Amino acid sequence: MKISLICVGKLKEKFLTMGIDEYKKRLGRYCNLDIIELPDEKTPDKASIAIEKAIKKKEGDRILKVLKEDSYCIALAIKGNMLSSEELADQMEKLFVLGRSHISLVIGGSLGLSDELLERADYQLSFSKMTYPHQLMRLILLEQIYRAYRIINNEPYHK
Repeated sequence: MKISLICVGKLKEKFLTMGIDEYKKRLGRYCNLDIIELPDEKTPDKASIAIEKAIKKKEGDRILKVLKEDSYCIALAIKGNMLSSEELADQMEKLFVLGRSHISLVIGGSLGLSDELLERADYQLSFSKMTYPHQLMRLILLEQIYRAYRIINNEPYHK
């Protein structure tokens, strides 16, 4: 199984990098993990809706260029479906059974994802109605992917 995590923006905080490195190591026994980091666009102060939409479009186009056609795309979107850890594991296991060997999870920039990317997504996932920093979501998402693999394999993991 191949998992691609496609992210907009560079990771700056050392504590996040250390946590992500730990989950990359843990996930190594379950999947081939690829983290693709794409540049973000600078958003001017008091940007208009049109400028924000153009920024999301540019970032979305970058994502679409690296998104493999045969991968199952899960976009993280605040208006997406909320799942429990067990439900996420179940969804992933169903994809495996159906022969989907590549899952791409997409985390947009600070403005979110473009309409074009959301249309391309096979599934939209939300972690909460709350807003999280997109860099922190990398760590949270990798932890949940790791948890899902532990659940799928009936292995113990703290609750």
